[in-house]
Amino acid sequence: MREVLWGVFIGCFLASMSWAGEGPFRLWSPAFGEGERIPVKYVMPGAGGENLSPPLRWEGAPPGTRSFAISCHDPHPVARNWVHWLVINIPASVHSLSQGASQRAMPPGAVELVNSFGFKGYGGPMPPPGTGDHPYVFTIYALKVKELDLSGRLSIARFREALAPYLLGEATLTGYFSR
Repeated sequence: MREVLWGVFIGCFLASMSWAGEGPFRLWSPAFGEGERIPVKYVMPGAGGENLSPPLRWEGAPPGTRSFAISCHDPHPVARNWVHWLVINIPASVHSLSQGASQRAMPPGAVELVNSFGFKGYGGPMPPPGTGDHPYVFTIYALKVKELDLSGRLSIARFREALAPYLLGEATLTGYFSR
């Protein structure tokens, strides 16, 4: 009986740790899973969509996280790391973004940078027809600083370089789209 009670205690303890944010840092979307097709409403109007930023959720941020940043880029050889979304200064208390949050319902303090389309905010998939599936890599970055001072149009390499000195961890979600 004592072993059973001990097992129940350990199970409850471990379950409570996962509720407290312990465990792997991970990013997911209720709209599509890892490796799945991105629904049309999240793509650019030119590709038949509404250009809504997808809902995103994350958990398990490393200890000491003071803010988050997000990127979305397309590493397909045709796209050459086209930047679809860059966000900085998301407060550490935030663990999700709702559908369509870009330019409408971002957390206070969050700053959206200029994407490769040339405007601030989310620019959804719009791969050239006939180029096959393009991967859209969403990344959440846990940072040890509350705010970054970045502006303008950055490549994904330059964005990651600017975050590197403050990076505590990152997690990715990749969705696909083609036309």
